[in-house]
Amino acid sequence: MSFSVIVPARLASTRLPNKPLADIEGLPLIVRVAQRAALSKAAQVIVATDSQAVIDACRAHGVQALLTRADHVSGSDRLAEACEQLGLDGQDMVLNVQGDEPLIEPAMINACAELLRARPQCVMSTVAHALDDAAEFANPNVVKVVLDQQGLALYFSRAPIPWWRDGATAALPAPLAGSALRHVGLYAYHAGFLRRFPTLAVSPLEQIESLEQLRVLWHGERIAVHVSAERPGPGVDTPEDLERVRAIIRTAAPSANSSQVT
Repeated sequence: MSFSVIVPARLASTRLPNKPLADIEGLPLIVRVAQRAALSKAAQVIVATDSQAVIDACRAHGVQALLTRADHVSGSDRLAEACEQLGLDGQDMVLNVQGDEPLIEPAMINACAELLRARPQCVMSTVAHALDDAAEFANPNVVKVVLDQQGLALYFSRAPIPWWRDGATAALPAPLAGSALRHVGLYAYHAGFLRRFPTLAVSPLEQIESLEQLRVLWHGERIAVHVSAERPGPGVDTPEDLERVRAIIRTAAPSANSSQVT
């Protein structure tokens, strides 16, 4: 099984300006993400960005990067252009590793790729893990997903789903154990579907929730979800998240802190 990892990176961010270039213990955030992705079975790792500053930062640390248009609506749209620039075949598998996940587990990337290979009826695969924290469950920055009996996504939301009608809201009730899942910003697709994705009309639900995967469900396509027993480290959405990740990496083993793209 061969696949490429493409990391979309948009310089503008309302919650954390210049987020891809944020320093994390001496390395830009986007470089940290690429280094983690390079520890997977990926044949290549490429950052796709709208910013020459991000290109320069990546190349300074040995990370392959390419410049894409600035007007893309979503990360998947940006990946579609990257696939064209890279000349990928329609059946080539592409993993979208979000540019704000510097602690993403390489094994999780591999599992996501393997799931898409095993589910030919799906156009995408992604990852989730169990939620056991009431504050995370209520946090709109934590995306939730609910599944059908086959492990396929029914819906993604920033709202707390599923909602237990008869339960209290002060703590995450026991009936939600195993059902409340946090979505991880990791996707696998074939390049052919990625090229088709920008031609799909933007979904009203996608616009309301600001979640691009809802466009796929809106058009009747299926997304397989790998439920991981492990949870990744926190992503970076806010300045508080950035400080949390800095602290984790600061206290990590030296070997984890110095992994390099090869």
